[in-house]
Amino acid sequence: MKNSGSLTKKIVAGKYKGKTLKLPSKTTTRSSKSIVLESFFNTIQFDIVDAVFVEVFSGSGSIGLEALSRGAGKIIFMEKDRDALRTLHENIAQTDPSACEVIGGDSFSNIKTVISRLKAMNKSAYIYIDPPFSIREGMEDIYDKMIALIADFPKEHCEMIIIEHMSSLKLPENINEYTKIKTKKFGNTSLTYYN
Repeated sequence: MKNSGSLTKKIVAGKYKGKTLKLPSKTTTRSSKSIVLESFFNTIQFDIVDAVFVEVFSGSGSIGLEALSRGAGKIIFMEKDRDALRTLHENIAQTDPSACEVIGGDSFSNIKTVISRLKAMNKSAYIYIDPPFSIREGMEDIYDKMIALIADFPKEHCEMIIIEHMSSLKLPENINEYTKIKTKKFGNTSLTYYN
């Protein structure tokens, strides 16, 4: 097994371009592919300037920190895994910790905390969800829980929902008030956008 020092990825663009982020060296988290990341930020690049960006199941925080580097105003990270949280805090320290908030623990319970933060700020956010693959033990119902989380998320506090998922997963056209805008496929991984 590789040691944790050997797994890294760089911030691609923006004011923290070239900063090296550590990745947790575990099977519990996996890094988003560069091609997926690039496509996503090409889609929303100007919209996220000064915006609030929420990364659910954030792992190392590479998506949220990329958003911060490209001009997002505030990033809220959500992560349960203890090792990933340690790595996430180290990565945040290389950027602007004052613009970042980490909510540790179960994302499905803690989404209420995020909603109350957004209400207090009177802001809406971009919500990026990259759930652990359902093929992992104990994660069989992860997508059902994710759809329930989206369905309960107040539309007035959401700019857009982006889901990174296995391409084999067919997501519904509508989730409560949200409508699927598009899906982009990158081999085994796809990005689906809801608004």
